[in-house]
Amino acid sequence: MKKLLIVVDFQVDFVTGALGFPKAKEVEEVIYEKIKLYQKNNDDIIFTFDTHDDNYLNTVEGKKLPIVHCIKGTKGHALYGKVNEFKDRGVSFEKPTFGSLDLGIYLKDKNYQEIEVCGLVSNICVISNAVIAKSAIPNAVIKVDAKATASFDEDLHEKALDVLEGLHVEVVNR
Repeated sequence: MKKLLIVVDFQVDFVTGALGFPKAKEVEEVIYEKIKLYQKNNDDIIFTFDTHDDNYLNTVEGKKLPIVHCIKGTKGHALYGKVNEFKDRGVSFEKPTFGSLDLGIYLKDKNYQEIEVCGLVSNICVISNAVIAKSAIPNAVIKVDAKATASFDEDLHEKALDVLEGLHVEVVNR
C-alpha cells in the first residue's frame, strides 16, 4: 500500500520562536519517530514550510497576525530540533499561507491509498493541508494523529479535530 506522511510546518518559529508554544515541543518525538518509520518502510514524506518575506506585515495574514515569523533564510524558518535531520529527505513545499495549493497539485496525480498529516498548528495549517490532501485524492484514507499535532489554544485544537472527523479524516490517538 502506497503511503505518505505530510509534516506540516514543524518549524523553529512555531515551536520556540516568534509563535512558539509549550505543547509544540511535546509533539517533536512523536513526529520524529513517524518520519523514521515512514523512511524504514520506504514510504514517502513531504514537508511543508510556512514561508514569508520582509513584506509579511503588509499581507492579509500579516495584518491579522502581526507577528513576523518564518522569514525565509532565518533560523525560525528551519525545521525544529531532531526533525531537522530529515530536511533534505522527501519533497518540500514552501507556502505563503495556511494551505499549500502546490501540495494539492502535486498530490492529484499520485496514487496514495493512505496519507497521514502531522505538525503545527492543528487548527490552522494542519487542518488546511489535510483538507487539500482529501480534495486532491478523495478516496485515500487521510489520518491525523492527535499526539502528533498541537495548538496554542486547546479548545481550537479539539474543535479542529472534530471538524477533521466531520470531513472523514481519521483522527487517531485522541
